[in-house]
Formats: sequence, structure tokens, C-alpha cells
Amino acid sequence: MNPVSNEDDRTPQPVARAGGLGLKEIIAVVVVAVVFGFIFWVMDQAWTSLSVAMGPLGDLAQNVLIGVWFLAAPVAVFIVRRPGAGILAELVASVVEVVFLGNPVGPILFVVGLVQGIGSEAAFAVTGYRRYGLPIFLASGAGASLLSFAFSTLRFGWWGQSLFGVRLVVQMCSGILLGGVAAWLLCRALARSGVLRDLPAGRQ
Repeated sequence: MNPVSNEDDRTPQPVARAGGLGLKEIIAVVVVAVVFGFIFWVMDQAWTSLSVAMGPLGDLAQNVLIGVWFLAAPVAVFIVRRPGAGILAELVASVVEVVFLGNPVGPILFVVGLVQGIGSEAAFAVTGYRRYGLPIFLASGAGASLLSFAFSTLRFGWWGQSLFGVRLVVQMCSGILLGGVAAWLLCRALARSGVLRDLPAGRQ
């Protein structure tokens, strides 16, 4: 079945292979992670610039852009359609961002990547990795936003702040639009390009 047809919203795909990630799938996930690790590092610079531009509300810049950091997981899951692909992609991307590109935040980003990967992949896991329509991507972005927001609330002490509600709404919108809609559009473009023909997304 064409993975970018409208039927992917209704017709279940084959169940993910019980054996998990094979060598070809691992390589594909690592490639996705490396690409997004660099994109995440670029977005770190954009985050700083946006914080300055937003003035008194500059602390919300991270919530405005956060959805970009959710992209690696849904793209990886879409491509290889195997459990754990999204979590692995986010973890490897965080390693690239910290170890190779020198993000000053440090190793705590490994935990952040794990949290984001779990939140993003959960929506696909619920379907048994069989559905890849827009609603699943929206749920993926929302799940990543909620779990990431909960972790950041504990980490930064957001609870009780005057902007708590605004911060939550902004982060949810960012996750759904950037980590959901944008991820879905990117995956459709990749599938149509033919570059995935030798991977599960191209065969199913």
C-alpha cells in the first residue's frame, strides 16, 4: 500500500516485526539522528536569538520552538516501523548535539532526549506501529509535549509561575504543529521521493 495515501488514516499496516531493529533499520535511524542532531544544534542558536527578540517573554522561546526537538522520533518510527526507533533516534541526536557539536547544556540532554523519545513514540506504540496518518502524528507531538513539559516543570520549577498556563499552551501548540504536522508532512515528502523504497516505509 502507498504509505502516503489517504488510506493510511484508516487501514492498519502490518504489525511491527517482533525481532526489533535490524542492521539496515539501525543505520537508517542513526542517519536520521545525525541529521536532526545538527538541526537541533542550529535551533539552539535560534533559541538564543528568539529569547532576545521576545524581550520580557524571552523565557518562553524554548516553548515556542520545542516542537522541532520532537521531530527525530516520529520520522524514525515512520521510516523503520519498529519499536524503540523513536527513542533511539532522540538519544543519538542528543549525543550528536552534546558530544560532537558541543551543546553547553551537557549530558542532561541525554535524559531530555529519552523523555522526548518516549513521549513521541507512545502514540505509534499504542497502534502497534500500524498506523501513520495525521492523527497519530498529532498525538505523537502532543504526547512529547506533555511528557517533556512535565520533566521541564520539575527541572526548572515552572509550577506556580504566573506564566505556567501560557507556557503549557504554547508548548502544546509547538509540539502539535512542529512535532506533529511538520513531521507528517516531512514523512510524506520522504515517502514520495522514493528514498525509502528499501526500508519498511517504502515496502508497506
